[in-house]
Amino acid sequence: MSVTVVYPGTFDPITNGHMDIVRRAHRLFDHVLVAVAANPTKRPTFTLEERVDLARQALRGIEGVEVCGFDGLLADFAAAHGSRVLLRGLRAVSDFEHEFQLASMNRHLAPDLETVFLTPAEEYSYVSSSLVREVAALGGDVSHFVAESVEAALRARLG
Repeated sequence: MSVTVVYPGTFDPITNGHMDIVRRAHRLFDHVLVAVAANPTKRPTFTLEERVDLARQALRGIEGVEVCGFDGLLADFAAAHGSRVLLRGLRAVSDFEHEFQLASMNRHLAPDLETVFLTPAEEYSYVSSSLVREVAALGGDVSHFVAESVEAALRARLG
């Protein structure tokens, strides 16, 4: 049975932790759709199109992985792509409460949509997009946390 799993996020920027989750998901599912959310309330550093492009560059070469942007309800996006599985990443226990709320709301909106949680490798458990942005904005080295193309984009955007 072919299963498309949707891995949603703002990915501002996509980190090695995100990429680790995608690789793990790729071992479990036939098709991983990385769904980059517009999410203007977060005031992202990069436009939706830029985040989609950066994610595509970072994930290039992994067969069965597709990246696209979306605006609107995640449940609607998943239904439009024929997915019955949402993938969410958990870095720490502190992430669980918020992710549990999202999973419960998505179950209410789309009862046939299941949420699966994966954890990244330990080396990425403390890495978040916002922390990477902050370190990059202050001139720190983020090369251990993001792909080269993402690092270059951060340097160009944040100075």
